[in-house]
Amino acid sequence: MLNGVRVVEIEGLGPGPFAAMMLADLGAEVVVVHRPNKPDALTADPSLIDRGKRSILLDLKDTDDLEVAKALISEADMLIEGFRPGVMERLGLGPEPMHALNPALVYGRMTGWGQDGPKAHQAGHDFTYLASSGALWFASPPGEPPFPPPSLLGDVGGGALYLVAGLLAGYISALKTGRGTVVDAAIVDGSAHLMGLLMAISEAGHIPEKRGAGLLDGPHWSRSYVCACGGYIAVQAIEPKFYRAFLDALGLGDDPEMQSQNDPVLWPAQTARLACIFADEPRDHWAALLSDTDTCAAPVLSPSEAAQDTHNAARRIWQSDPLQPAPAPRFDGRRAKIRKPPARGQDRAVILAELRDRGLL
Repeated sequence: MLNGVRVVEIEGLGPGPFAAMMLADLGAEVVVVHRPNKPDALTADPSLIDRGKRSILLDLKDTDDLEVAKALISEADMLIEGFRPGVMERLGLGPEPMHALNPALVYGRMTGWGQDGPKAHQAGHDFTYLASSGALWFASPPGEPPFPPPSLLGDVGGGALYLVAGLLAGYISALKTGRGTVVDAAIVDGSAHLMGLLMAISEAGHIPEKRGAGLLDGPHWSRSYVCACGGYIAVQAIEPKFYRAFLDALGLGDDPEMQSQNDPVLWPAQTARLACIFADEPRDHWAALLSDTDTCAAPVLSPSEAAQDTHNAARRIWQSDPLQPAPAPRFDGRRAKIRKPPARGQDRAVILAELRDRGLL
């Protein structure tokens, strides 16, 4: 869908590279400017997060390499950078000189705290942004310290995906007006925005701020249970007909203690009852019993197990060697193939030749 769209990514951490990977998955031509010294010790080299990109190694403090970066940006549709505020400006690559060079450029800035505000220059990570935005509040059952899935809610959900949305919106605007824009994608902003649906439910009185007292984080039918093997079953039978199917599957359809679905006073006892039931058998027993039903219950799978799941395998959601998720979403029933990540700097000679051929160097 993005064939012909040119993206320059200045190597950063986490959310920026993920956003660039998603654009590459969608067909964009992404050139990642890798640094001489790899800043991220958490990912492999080459990293699957660089799949589908081309790589050039540039030292942005070197005058000649800086000119190469400017040449790349001069013909790009989008730029992605994830430094703290002011770093790109000090390199001479800030929005003002880059828009003078390329007026239609959509300049994407990925940070935790944003480009301004009291914490703009302060260090932080996924957890701290979520804690400050309010998005961490409902993570984990009541009585336990909040702990969300690592990186998914902040770095990716509130960060990278909002950056992609902003870049695409800016690109559409640039096509119409010829003028680029600066996209300030802050994880603290995006993760707060993700709370919109939850706040709409809260406004209707279903989710108070008290943890464990709301419709989605308090009931016995909306949580995970430990099984005899140490595995887990996840349940979220919200609608009455699905709750009824859930009770019937467990042989509790006529149990008077379980009939009332939405009485908060009964939730603790009903939760304890289900906890005892699920603890009697291993996860796979419950998975087999609840499969092919409308109970809205499922086994909690690891990524490697998820790759073997019948539904996931049929849709080829996971790919192997190495294990990684396939591109999403799909268009017209099709999706892009996974392209291998480059070695750091492997495309430098070709990219430099292309820039010279186009008279940009």
